[in-house]
Amino acid sequence: DASETISKTIKHVPLAVGSEIPFKIKFPELKSNIPVLVNPELTFEKTIKDEIPIQVLYDKTLIKHDDGHITGKIQNTGNQTIYYPKLFAVVHGYDRVLDITQNIEFIEKIEPGEILDFTMYPDPAITEDVFYYSCFGPVDMSVVPISVEKNEGKFDLRYDSPGTFFYDAKYDEQGTALTIRSTNSYPFPTYANFEFPPISGNEKFSVTINGEPIDFIQSMDQMGYWHVAFDVEPQSQGILEISGFDKGLPPDMPLVPMWVKQSGDWWSTGQIVDSEFLEGIKFLVDTQIIEISTLESSSSSDLKIPQWTKTVVGWWNEEQISDDEFLIIIKNLIEREIIVV
Repeated sequence: DASETISKTIKHVPLAVGSEIPFKIKFPELKSNIPVLVNPELTFEKTIKDEIPIQVLYDKTLIKHDDGHITGKIQNTGNQTIYYPKLFAVVHGYDRVLDITQNIEFIEKIEPGEILDFTMYPDPAITEDVFYYSCFGPVDMSVVPISVEKNEGKFDLRYDSPGTFFYDAKYDEQGTALTIRSTNSYPFPTYANFEFPPISGNEKFSVTINGEPIDFIQSMDQMGYWHVAFDVEPQSQGILEISGFDKGLPPDMPLVPMWVKQSGDWWSTGQIVDSEFLEGIKFLVDTQIIEISTLESSSSSDLKIPQWTKTVVGWWNEEQISDDEFLIIIKNLIEREIIVV
């Protein structure tokens, strides 16, 4: 951009073999009208990723509207709950690709067989040129990672916000307040959901836009991460400030959420019944902390776990075996159908 070079490093979501996902990168920092795009450097890392069993229903419910946006339905065709799914698509004009877009809804989860509505909007600058949408691609993680300097270290956070782009994140000198610029160019309201690792677990946040307090929801998810969620006004921009962070950097997060380990302690000492502990094991499977290649759905009456596994869970709680060792044992027992979840 004139004499300035602006670069971004994007770590994309993992993709299953034979699948593809459209995406785009924004550079709101550009100031001139004649930027030069340098060839990107791409690297690939081999990983394990099953295909996400979400399909767009190609029927009369899939409608492109006169203003260029599209509505339709998606269905979970698999046998496991999918958490926080997103749907991306390529927006085409009559003779060229115009944009990449995603659904605007926040979907916490979609159960096996469940059908949900979705809506996609193109960039307002191209609405009159939209001809059709293609390459619908589901992902089960659509958050944008950000790494920010904080108290002489790196603080990693993430956000999810269809249509709104957040950039230029900075902490103050104390490391207790985060400021970040935001731009929503779309003519509809949307939301933002920021996720942070806890430092003490006792943080109490406050949120302002351009210095004015706004309503927000603070919560902690099942993995132990803080979430700060709020509405974003249509066609708006400003400076977001989230304050209330503890000083310092967060400790390493455990591989298994503490509530699951606490549940295991209660179960191994006879304080809760089998089904309550197995809900925690099912959570580990649903969130792919334990990866099972094929797993049939089970009703609550089908859940089972042999009582002798209380010994293993007891070892785990007493830290005689690690989280990794515990997960390997449970994975093996599930695959051999000794444990049914």
